[in-house]
Amino acid sequence: MLSNLRIGTKIGASFALALTMLSTIGLVSYRNTTQLIDSARQENHSYQVITELEDLKSRIKDAETGQRGYLLTGDQRYLEPYNSAITVIEKNINDLRQLTSDNPSQQSRIASLEPLVNRRIALIQQTLALRETQGFDAALQVVLTNEGKDLMDRIRLILADMEVEERELLQQRSQLAQAATQQTIYTILFGIPLAFGTLILIAYFLSKNISQPLAEVSVVATKLAAGDLFVSVPEQNRQDEVGVLTRAFNQMIASLRITTLKNNEQAWLKSNLAKFAVMLQGQRDIEKVAESVLAELAPSVNAQHGVFYIMDASDEKPVLRLLSSYAHQEQTPQQFQLGEGLVGQCALTQQKILLTEVPSNYIRISSGLGEATPQSVIVLPIVFNSKITAVIELASLQQLSELQLTFLEQASDNLAIVLNTIASDTRTQQLLQRSQALTTELQAQQEELRNSNYRLEQQQQELQQTNEELQQLNEELEERSELLSARNQEVERKNQEVDQARQSLEAKATELEQISQYKSQFLANMSHELRTPLNSLLILAKLLADNTAGNLTDKQVEYSRTIYASGKDLLGLINDILDLAKIESGTMSVDINPLTLTDIRVNIERTFEQVAQDKGLEFSVEFARDRLPDVIYTDGKRLQQVLKNLLANAFKFTEQGQVRFKIDIATQGWDLKQESLNRADTVIAFAVEDTGIGIAQDKHKLIFAAFQQADGTTNRKYGGTGLGLSISREIARLLGGDIQLVSRLGEGSTFTLYLPLNDTGIRDQRALAQSYGSEARERQEDKRNEELFPRSSSPAPRPFLQDDRNAIQQGDRTLLIVEDDLNFARVLLDMVQQHGFKVLLAQNSNDGLLLAQQFQPNGIMVDINLPDLDSSALLERLQQHPQTKNVPVHTISGREYFTYSLSPGAIAYVQKPVNSQALAKVLADIKEIAAHQVKKLLIVEDNAAQRQNVIELIENKGVKVTAVGTGAEALVALQQHHFDCLILDLGLPDMSGFELIQVIKQQYSNELPIIIYTGQELTPQEETELKRIAQAIVIKDRQQGSVQLGVSLERLLDETALFLHRVQANLPTPQRHEPPTQSDRLLTGKHVLIVDDDVRNIFALTSVLERYQMQVLFAENGKAGIALLEQTPIDIVLMDVMMPEMNGYETMQAIRAKDQFQSLPIIALTAKAMVGDREKCIAAGASDYITKPVDIEQLLSLMRVWLYQ
Repeated sequence: MLSNLRIGTKIGASFALALTMLSTIGLVSYRNTTQLIDSARQENHSYQVITELEDLKSRIKDAETGQRGYLLTGDQRYLEPYNSAITVIEKNINDLRQLTSDNPSQQSRIASLEPLVNRRIALIQQTLALRETQGFDAALQVVLTNEGKDLMDRIRLILADMEVEERELLQQRSQLAQAATQQTIYTILFGIPLAFGTLILIAYFLSKNISQPLAEVSVVATKLAAGDLFVSVPEQNRQDEVGVLTRAFNQMIASLRITTLKNNEQAWLKSNLAKFAVMLQGQRDIEKVAESVLAELAPSVNAQHGVFYIMDASDEKPVLRLLSSYAHQEQTPQQFQLGEGLVGQCALTQQKILLTEVPSNYIRISSGLGEATPQSVIVLPIVFNSKITAVIELASLQQLSELQLTFLEQASDNLAIVLNTIASDTRTQQLLQRSQALTTELQAQQEELRNSNYRLEQQQQELQQTNEELQQLNEELEERSELLSARNQEVERKNQEVDQARQSLEAKATELEQISQYKSQFLANMSHELRTPLNSLLILAKLLADNTAGNLTDKQVEYSRTIYASGKDLLGLINDILDLAKIESGTMSVDINPLTLTDIRVNIERTFEQVAQDKGLEFSVEFARDRLPDVIYTDGKRLQQVLKNLLANAFKFTEQGQVRFKIDIATQGWDLKQESLNRADTVIAFAVEDTGIGIAQDKHKLIFAAFQQADGTTNRKYGGTGLGLSISREIARLLGGDIQLVSRLGEGSTFTLYLPLNDTGIRDQRALAQSYGSEARERQEDKRNEELFPRSSSPAPRPFLQDDRNAIQQGDRTLLIVEDDLNFARVLLDMVQQHGFKVLLAQNSNDGLLLAQQFQPNGIMVDINLPDLDSSALLERLQQHPQTKNVPVHTISGREYFTYSLSPGAIAYVQKPVNSQALAKVLADIKEIAAHQVKKLLIVEDNAAQRQNVIELIENKGVKVTAVGTGAEALVALQQHHFDCLILDLGLPDMSGFELIQVIKQQYSNELPIIIYTGQELTPQEETELKRIAQAIVIKDRQQGSVQLGVSLERLLDETALFLHRVQANLPTPQRHEPPTQSDRLLTGKHVLIVDDDVRNIFALTSVLERYQMQVLFAENGKAGIALLEQTPIDIVLMDVMMPEMNGYETMQAIRAKDQFQSLPIIALTAKAMVGDREKCIAAGASDYITKPVDIEQLLSLMRVWLYQ
């Protein structure tokens, strides 16, 4: 029943179940947590009541103590406990009344307690007054009445009752807290595993019901594209989209199979008829015709025996005489009368005779190995103009098909025409010979005419007879001419049929080519659909893995790297499939260049030495330098691909022992069918030997097939797609070479790549020209990246001058100086130390970066001209590192590099020569920045009540809040003060929140963090725009009470805390939230337009480009992109190809059609990577082309190149 549900219903129901379960767990956890918090508050309340009770009792005792001391001594100093107690007793009673306001019984006790306490205090005051006025005895008389003692006993009793009740309440609340804690533990222990189990079952259900059937359809589609018409998708009794697709696909295959079989039959029939007609053309010898006919007809219809009888009408009684035979036997009859036997009967009735159940003693078809009875016998008449001319009899060990019978009937018509033509020619020849004889005879008669008139008359009669015969001969000649004309018409008709057959074959070839195009288009579409989500996944995973904000844990960074690596693996698989498709379709090109073998050896050593060390294997490279040439002519990129694949497999399947790579001259070993190697003067062998698991002999051919492995079982130990060796062998053949394998199971393997030394006709100059520019750019980018981001884990460098690195203590102010001039560095060292700073000295950029990361100084001074790396690159690296991105940097220059020196990350610059005043100002700035702690927050909210709630929630001693109600007031506040964060409501009375953000970005600060706090519904377009220009979006609660704190306020508090404290070095890592911006002179401030219909790609690319301080606009289709171009100045456009309404090709053509956009740089972004896609993009108007998933470094490099031009 579940199989009949639609795919959307299945997915929706699965996610609904998962969300329901997770929501239930969340609600239970929330309820338990709330109960714990409430229990803790009530316990604390009970403790406060008990404390107040004890304090009240103590204060009353202090009053009595002061009374006794004064009564006994009369000294006023003994009244100090009494005086201090009197001032707080009333407060204690009020506090108790307020704390127990929810307890009626306690309120009743307090009502009884308060007059007793007041009476006791009054009695004490009375005795003190008597002691002071009348003396000790008078006061003693009051004390001896025991009224004070009675009052105190009653007070103690009431206080004790209150404390007992509070302790009972405390015990009950503790028990409730323990129960809530236990429920929380049970929720975690049982709810989360249950949720994970449910999610796993849902994933299994979706995979089984959707992915597996679609995979079966994909496999069948691949076989069908390869030409296999006898495949089918297993029928599934299900009514969803998969079932409908399966049935429609099988019906399509059946229709295609029937059509193809019919076309094949017609093509076979017409091609054999055409061949038969061509064979009969020009034949004049009837015996040769008979032999040729039998020799052609018998194999064509799978006949093993045949005879050819010709009609002989020379006698009075016509007979059929044996003219030729196929597989002749001695007992074959030589002639038949009309009506005699099947041959005579066929000639008599002029109808074919077909025997399908031949008796065993009828005829035997024999060979050297044995004999057998035929399954079918056909007697075929050859009729022309209703006259029998010949009979053909054929015997076959198989039943004749309808197609074969049709062929025999049509072939007999052609044969009848040819036989009639030959007979006519024979008769004409005989008549000509007779005419010549008669002419000779007439001449003789004319000679005899002189001698005898009788003979002359006789001759005249004979001449008259001869004339009559000649007239008859002329009539026969005319008839022959008509027959020849008919024959020519028949030949023309046959030629037309041959031409139709040729056209049918061409149509079939076109159909096969179209199927191949469908396959290529399918692969291209598959590449697009996979590359589009991969683009966002790889970009965002890379951003997370870099952790430039420093707000991720090590485990989260590791997760991000795993996602990025998995995405790269998937991209590699897609590229392998596309490479295989290019090879199969013959569209993969090679770029022939001279390549030094030494470079190959060095590259292999550098690539795989670390791999060998990690696996504990011995790795060696053997290079026959004395025999090898210096240069080989081949495609270096493809060669490296093959060699790295072979070596990667060797390390993959070798657990212990060694891997050896050898380059040498070879004279044999390759497949002799490889003519390019046979013709080559010199062959180079690249051998990869390992001591791994080896390959069984019966698997040697299997592993070179696509998607095949030596171990293809479900429990195999080694993963992989099985494409590597298949692609490697095909690339080797493209390069004119071959790959051979020598291996035995358990004894290791040797893969050898054989390549010709010189170019053997496989050079592709066009591909060479196309690839040169891109490869040069890639090499340039690789070099730049290597210089900009060197991998170093070395310890702090040794100082080139004695500095304070070994004397730095906790709390010291430190300054890092990066200066290569020894004398100037010494001067700066002395001057800075005089201002109370500890100094760190570095002579180059790498040393400076290591010292900054290790000591995290309060400030850095950097010289512009450094020997190893320019200061802009060093500043960029400092900004990217979370430990150094917030350290203030001052640059030092001998010239006026004002603009350059502040890029990127420098807060000021100092011009040489540096004087003491300038240095003092720099150090004062550093001290002020280090001491600056209070953060300033601006709140823009038109609702006064909500504005006050936010102020009360956030304001504290570390945050100074300024709150305004309109956009104009906000702009005034920004003009007068510097703020660290802005909370903004979109619905303002004088302007919209979007307009205010635009003004702030343009006039004040592009770096101010903005948190949107709004209650209005956002459209998808508005939400996308806000995510691009704001740091966070918090939606207000629908109903927010004045006492109860809403969920949205809690989230607002969290978001604000992150941004207000993002630059505090002493905060925990997760609070360092601000992503560092990177400055690039060619990118900073440039306006880039992204035209893409996928919001994920827009978000990913915008996140990257805004780090380089670029102004990003976006459009979700081509029409919107053109409209934005006409309204806003744009420096460069990133154009997606696959879009609705107007695709990328049409958009670029429309843009280029406008004169003002002729030189606008446009970089095409496409997930299609098939042959010709780059040319189509360039032809449509793109300046350059890059495939998805986008390589960020490559994209930035291309943008720099085109913006520079």
